[in-house]
Amino acid sequence: MEEKTNVMRILDQKKINYKSHYYGDSGAVSGLEVARVLGEDPSRVFKTLVTEGKSRNYYVFMIPVAEELDLKKSAKAVGEKSVEMVKSKELLPLTGYIHGGCSPIGMKKYFKTTVDLSAENKDTIYVSAGKIGCQIEIRLEDLKKIIRIETADLTI
Repeated sequence: MEEKTNVMRILDQKKINYKSHYYGDSGAVSGLEVARVLGEDPSRVFKTLVTEGKSRNYYVFMIPVAEELDLKKSAKAVGEKSVEMVKSKELLPLTGYIHGGCSPIGMKKYFKTTVDLSAENKDTIYVSAGKIGCQIEIRLEDLKKIIRIETADLTI
């Protein structure tokens, strides 16, 4: 039995269904490598990206690992003039997570979270369980029970 992450403890506490998937020391780092190791379609494996808007507010975007975040579409989705990616070194103090293990669940603070529209037509999606080497598989509807999310077209 692998160890539970804070993300899993939060989901257990709220009685939200999920499946955990461990890929431990496979060496998978990039989202595409993670999808390959899990034997999953990359369109079901989502990466969690943290951005900062012109207003100095922070925003979280979740997109499939094979896709690239369209900064203009993303800014428009959250009502900002522009957004830019947060630097890796700022991620841990801001969210409590490191690059490669950033989950939309259980961040230090809640940030407006937007998921790419493509998640709506998937039975389940994979997101980071809060540490490298571990993902959770969850229904979008169940994810919405734990964090407030909106959907929008976010990719290039």
